Amino acid sequence: MTGARSALWLPIFDELADPVAVARLAAEAEEAGWDGVFVWDHLRWRAPVQQVADPWITLAAIATATESVRIGPMITPLARRRPTKLAKETATLDRLSGGRLTLGVGLGSDRYAAELSATGEEVVDRRRGDMLDESLEILVAAWSGRPVHHHSEHYTVEGMTFLPTPVQRPGVPVWVAGQPGNAKPLRRAARHDGFFPVNLEHHDQLSEIVTTIADLRQGKSTPYDFVVGLPLGVDPAPYVSAGATWWLPEFRPETVTLDQVRGVLRDGPGIR
Repeated sequence: MTGARSALWLPIFDELADPVAVARLAAEAEEAGWDGVFVWDHLRWRAPVQQVADPWITLAAIATATESVRIGPMITPLARRRPTKLAKETATLDRLSGGRLTLGVGLGSDRYAAELSATGEEVVDRRRGDMLDESLEILVAAWSGRPVHHHSEHYTVEGMTFLPTPVQRPGVPVWVAGQPGNAKPLRRAARHDGFFPVNLEHHDQLSEIVTTIADLRQGKSTPYDFVVGLPLGVDPAPYVSAGATWWLPEFRPETVTLDQVRGVLRDGPGIR
């Protein structure tokens, strides 16, 4: 498959909640020609899922088991993470991986497992959106290696410097997730390095998104990614033609197994 890169996108649940097993899968994926291995970021999931692994520890295991694949959380809901702690985690993981981290971010949702309301986190979308934007401002500033001065409704950073910086300069690439047709995530994504439309129904939607973000990014010449998750068996070619630079086969979180993932990865990224 030419024209786009491919990555496994793993719900690290139940059989995949073992970071050692997932690190082995990542090494096999790298050998089979996949370009990335990304993991879900959740505290829990609805039944029948019982076990849920931590994404950052799992990504550290993947980083040490691989040499070339891009890695990252896809996506992490920044509103339930402290941006100063995440600045340290992302810089450290980028160094551990030799500059292979991509940070996928989004609002998150209480819809699938009530993990926000069950832990006292913010459930109002607008407020989580504000927290997401403020967190991204802090992260970008922290990755610069210069003192960070940030005073906003949700976060305060009083002249702290975050060293060491990530390997990647000016910082870790950020992919922003959002619903197609929602203008605010598109504007947010245009300020960063990529857009991951969730619940995409047709490649024509992606064409419209590509055009909109190109208009929003006029004057910017830096590379930009459009990332699509596709159900198993769906041909990525029309999406690549529409502008996708990455495609990710989707595994159902309630039924994913090590054997299923291993079968997909061994077929290779060009097999559908």
